[in-house]
Amino acid sequence: MGNVRSMTARLVYERDELLAEHDYAAPHVVAGVRMHGGLRADGTYQPPRALVRESALDAWTAALQARGGDLLDADASLLGGVRLPTVEQSRVLLRNGLGQTFWNTLTITGKIEAKGRLLAEMPIPDLQPSIVDDISHMAIGHLHRGLLYAHGIDEGGLPGEGIGGHDVMWFVARDLAFGPGAFADVDPPDTISRPEAGTRFVPEVEGLVEGMVSLLANLLIIEFRAEIGFAATQEILRTADLFAGRRAEAELAAELVERIRIDEEIHVRSLRLYLGEMAQVRFRTVDGGSMPGAELIGRFWDGLARWATVDQPRLAAAQQREVIEARIAGHPQAAAVQAQFDAAA
Repeated sequence: MGNVRSMTARLVYERDELLAEHDYAAPHVVAGVRMHGGLRADGTYQPPRALVRESALDAWTAALQARGGDLLDADASLLGGVRLPTVEQSRVLLRNGLGQTFWNTLTITGKIEAKGRLLAEMPIPDLQPSIVDDISHMAIGHLHRGLLYAHGIDEGGLPGEGIGGHDVMWFVARDLAFGPGAFADVDPPDTISRPEAGTRFVPEVEGLVEGMVSLLANLLIIEFRAEIGFAATQEILRTADLFAGRRAEAELAAELVERIRIDEEIHVRSLRLYLGEMAQVRFRTVDGGSMPGAELIGRFWDGLARWATVDQPRLAAAQQREVIEARIAGHPQAAAVQAQFDAAA
């Protein structure tokens, strides 16, 4: 118990503390572009805004577990679902001079990451009035005190200060591998929405409360499943016979993706903590009563997980197949390339 006490002794933090940076040995600059975080004396990457944030997460996690709770479960089952193109299919396309699909993937990923900056721009409510328990000593009591702001600028950077976040890191990785302007710019496709989009699953609580819990749950699914794409991207970039003449740059691009993965580990851990804390408290209901947070989360978690791992991937794969097959059809050896692509499924 002594160890738990020492870890949980500090549970309340100021905004400036949660945004504090390490003393970097060197700024994080790649291909002349300044990005967040920095380099340690040994040249390894140090994530941004982690000087206090990581130790605070440790303390809140230990306190949650000491109360008998735990981080919301997020296991390998959330990584399921069909994915197209596969790593080997992407290699087939690149070997046949059809790099636009992979270029588009890197570009779209960067633009989607940029949208995450909304977390730094939207008003984050103080959840205390909506929760029966005292949350001042919990992570969820600090969402409006810098935690979600930090998450947002991790994703979208500080463009006013010339510091890129994950959005810029993806664009730099893309340009390292392909060279700038290798293909035309592209925007993310229209989102495939859930049939239940906009449905109130927990009308017993205020819409603002359900909206915040839903936001955090959706973010966790997105961040957790992004790991599939990170790993696949690195495998492709590290393929020895691809990106001829730019092998060193492609390897550096893979290292940039690794740095994004390191940052995202903090996000996944944070979101699991927030939802784990919410599952242990009681939320005030509109009729003057209260309900367990575990019930609130459970109302929509299973449906959300199924959508993200079964339904949405299948629809997205079908959409992507049409685009890729049209792209292959324009190749001089279209039939042979299509056969290779199908065989690599």
